[in-house]
Amino acid sequence: MTIRKLNKTELSFLTDMLYEAIFVPEGHDPLPRKIIKDKSLSKYIEKWGKDKFDIALVMESNNQLVGAIWGRLLTDENKGFGYVDNRTPELSMAVKPEYRNHGIGTKLMNKIASEYQKIGVECLSLSVDKANHASNLYKRIGYEIVEETETAWTMKKRIK
Repeated sequence: MTIRKLNKTELSFLTDMLYEAIFVPEGHDPLPRKIIKDKSLSKYIEKWGKDKFDIALVMESNNQLVGAIWGRLLTDENKGFGYVDNRTPELSMAVKPEYRNHGIGTKLMNKIASEYQKIGVECLSLSVDKANHASNLYKRIGYEIVEETETAWTMKKRIK
């Protein structure tokens, strides 16, 4: 397996991964695919590559894309679910179901932190549903809860 930067020709995969990143609790029906056109979600990928803070990496296995992680600096005027401040990029990640629980998420999280360190970013943030098993990964690699709602945590990690 190889981690590399997302190619501009692969933006549709980022769209697919945005849909996969939406947490649906076990036993619930999946949300309609058109949900990613909602402004609260589309902001994570629309006009991708607009500045140096738009970083997307993919995991490739046998010439097939199996997961992605991407970050974007969202500001106070256009907050994301994991917004903490105007200097902290917010991460999103998804791995195809059949490839989960094989360490891919950990590798992607570490690699994107390295990419953001290169451009001087000090912290990264994310939002995770409390029922999402990925929250265990985030805690294990050093993300700390900085805000809590009834169903989700906003988490942050210092990388520099």
